[in-house]
Amino acid sequence: MKRLTSSPFSILFLIALLISACGPAATPTPPVVVPPAPTATNIPTATNIPTATIPAIPDMILATTTSTQDSGLLDVLIPDFEARTGFVVKVVAIGSGAALKLGEQGNADVLLVHSPVAEKKFMDAGFGASRRLVMHNYYMIVGPSSDPAGISSATSAVDAFQKIAASGTQFISRGDASGTNAMELSLWKLANITPKDQPWYVETGQGMAATLTVASEKAAYTLSDKATFLANMANLQLEMLYQNDSALLNAYNVIVVNHDKWPNTNLDGAIAFANYVVSLPGQVVIMDYGKDKFGQQLFTPDAGRIDADLGLP
Repeated sequence: MKRLTSSPFSILFLIALLISACGPAATPTPPVVVPPAPTATNIPTATNIPTATIPAIPDMILATTTSTQDSGLLDVLIPDFEARTGFVVKVVAIGSGAALKLGEQGNADVLLVHSPVAEKKFMDAGFGASRRLVMHNYYMIVGPSSDPAGISSATSAVDAFQKIAASGTQFISRGDASGTNAMELSLWKLANITPKDQPWYVETGQGMAATLTVASEKAAYTLSDKATFLANMANLQLEMLYQNDSALLNAYNVIVVNHDKWPNTNLDGAIAFANYVVSLPGQVVIMDYGKDKFGQQLFTPDAGRIDADLGLP
């Protein structure tokens, strides 16, 4: 089986140089403590990206979360990858839980997901050959500008959820076993609240953009990743009401499906994509996405970091 190559520190260093050359980058909110970029005394070789050719098997399947599609990131990331490598990507945008299930069944070549606990179970079960951190942003709680539950004054995300439950204001859940849904359920658990079957709790069973639309129509609250909300906010009657909690960190990892377990997967394509998203060109695409349209980057590149660097278990 082919092995992935990774040279993380050079990517962080080069991205740091790009940021310094172009002026100060937008500061993510809320802040997260990460290690400083490496210095010039420790620069390994950058991750290689295949040059544009016609691969033996060009077609490949990427299973990913709806947030990468609904935010518009894939619209710029995939064409750049295809132009550089010659691979042709079929995107299956579903919740992270469903994407991981496709990987378990050998029905996807590579995954780009954001459900760390489920991802680690996937790796421990031998379904993944490698898992690398790609980027992060934050979840936020959005709702009507009137903020009937008063969550804008909450002291934490858990406090905000408690206020929503106490007010009886509708909360719209994705209810689709996605990474966002997993985060939401963990917050209800921390708040000692069981929302299931409560009259104010509604599950859509749909992706993030569709769930935001339902919340907007019902003047309700929901949990959203930052990128998808900003990409769709012009069509929504919702506002960002709570986001200042580092517990709302939303990290994305790329996973190559285990070719030894599923020999029919496109290993070359999976490796090429995984290498691309943590390479300098891929990380620059991620870093720059959103600046032109929204005046801020929607994702923070994280190549070379590990879960612990972002405060994740």
